[in-house]
Amino acid sequence: MQIQPESMLAAAARQTGFDDFGPSDFLEGLRIYCESASNEAQLNGFGAQVIPGAIIGALSNRLQVVDWVKRRPEVSTEHIDAPFVVIGLFRAGTTLLSYLLEKDARHRPLRRWEAGQSVPPPRPETLRSDPRIEAARAGMAMMDQVNPRMRVVQSEEADGPTECISVLNQDFKSLTWEAMANVPAYGNWLHTTDHVSAYRYHRRVLQLLQSGGVRGRWTLKSPHHALHLDALTAVYPHARLILVHRDPVVLCASVCSLITTLTSTFSDADHRRYIAGHWTDMLARSIAAANAFRDSHPERRIFDLHYADLVRDPLATMHRIYRAFGDELEPRALQAMAAHLESHPKGRFGVHGYDPKEFGLDTAAIAERFRPYVERYGVPLETSRAI
Repeated sequence: MQIQPESMLAAAARQTGFDDFGPSDFLEGLRIYCESASNEAQLNGFGAQVIPGAIIGALSNRLQVVDWVKRRPEVSTEHIDAPFVVIGLFRAGTTLLSYLLEKDARHRPLRRWEAGQSVPPPRPETLRSDPRIEAARAGMAMMDQVNPRMRVVQSEEADGPTECISVLNQDFKSLTWEAMANVPAYGNWLHTTDHVSAYRYHRRVLQLLQSGGVRGRWTLKSPHHALHLDALTAVYPHARLILVHRDPVVLCASVCSLITTLTSTFSDADHRRYIAGHWTDMLARSIAAANAFRDSHPERRIFDLHYADLVRDPLATMHRIYRAFGDELEPRALQAMAAHLESHPKGRFGVHGYDPKEFGLDTAAIAERFRPYVERYGVPLETSRAI
């Protein structure tokens, strides 16, 4: 099956009634992804339906965002105030951290339902009852039925925080597309291309979303950000950056398990060898990029957090994060965070088990490869090996 970018653009235009996609920066990524998904992903019948649908969905939301802002230029004056941005690493507890930050009523998360259906922007009086929430929930339930393991390895709520890649994908510079299908050509292009246009589009979406009156300090997250901190901070110069660290052997095995689970929904081929090599390299690139950014910008504060501290005493950890950025965790927010932890115990949907050997990962080699990272950040090990 060949996915034609022109067909995707035309389908989105028919679906929305609009034809202005805004700046054309996204077109190269769209073309390369369509070619890569067609020729490399080995999509099954379900994937051949879902992947084009996801592309059209991303393009449709982009069309609606561009039209909304064009007809309401005041959206462009909306101020984004020093957001908290959890920049990674992969599988290091970033989802837990984003859900805890969201429990502070002063904060404004990017919610899953609004990331893909952003128009019209939510209003305070309908924030919890918007029909798009149920539509998102129904879509998630369908995917859970197709692949029940997905909810075990990566759990989100329709009205809860989601990753920024859900917006960046609408500029076709996003790890979303690699998480859905194994697309080496697109992955190689994504690693080398400039991401500023994607973050500019991301900012425009945030401006639109808060223009309906649901405001607050944005709390954002995605491991994608660690790879592109220059682009992120060019658009959000005052962002409060948080980097979560974890045993790299666990990170590699966990991300390989996650990507295998996700992509196997849309392909029946065995991609584990590619996944093991590519996503281990992705972790290494993420660390190298974050190190290079902070070495080049010593004036930029990045709060380093150990996953072990987050899971051992999450509330004390939240106090530390707030204080690091000159803020205080208010009692009401602390209570909401504690209530969330009590009602969302780890593993409530099942235990996410993963074996490095399943992916051909050599744990000793990984430990040696990431030794400088472990030593630089004093990362506690979660395995019995000695490195």
